[in-house]
Amino acid sequence: MASATAEEDQTVADLLDRLGGIPASRVRLVPTPGTATEQDVIDVHDRTNRLCELVDGVLVEKVMGFDESRFSVLLATFLVAFLSRNDLGTIVGADGMMRLFPGLVRIPDVAFISWKRYPKKTRKRGAIPTVAPDLVVEVLSKGNTPREMTRKLDEYFRAGVIQVWYVDPKRRTVRVFTGRDRSVVLGEDQHLDGGDVLPGFTLSIRDWFGEAERTAPR
Repeated sequence: MASATAEEDQTVADLLDRLGGIPASRVRLVPTPGTATEQDVIDVHDRTNRLCELVDGVLVEKVMGFDESRFSVLLATFLVAFLSRNDLGTIVGADGMMRLFPGLVRIPDVAFISWKRYPKKTRKRGAIPTVAPDLVVEVLSKGNTPREMTRKLDEYFRAGVIQVWYVDPKRRTVRVFTGRDRSVVLGEDQHLDGGDVLPGFTLSIRDWFGEAERTAPR
């Protein structure tokens, strides 16, 4: 009897563990995990309007709830307003698929891409570009796990991202990474600073969070 390969011995639990301990509800079973391609990412979005990242040949559904989307949209609005006065690059929102490495597609909630890094090669409209943004922002949702976010952090910095912001609405903090092992946690009484990536950009975390959580007219 032929012996099974390591891949054949893999269980669903092994797969979820490799992806960072994410909930099984986020893994699409069609195409079969391990066989998905970038075209599948595009096809699923076109067919169902669902966003999926491509990780190790697996389609992993992107998680963002109603409340989290308000944080990301507002931040994108603040950044666009800043860039309208400082022509440094462009902002990509929560449906901006990007190839970090062959076979790895991530979709940050917000990303800033400087004109220097913006993809110059001609590509078919709708195709996924290869690009490492200068700044990546992820708004943490209930379906995210610490190990998933650690894996993403590793990937972002390996790809060449300069800064990563992890926004935690529940704890009311923003963790700013300038390297895999270099970070600072900012609270409500502090300001985000664009640093060398967005020189001159500042944002009160209290003002941002307050606006994102507002439920009535002023």
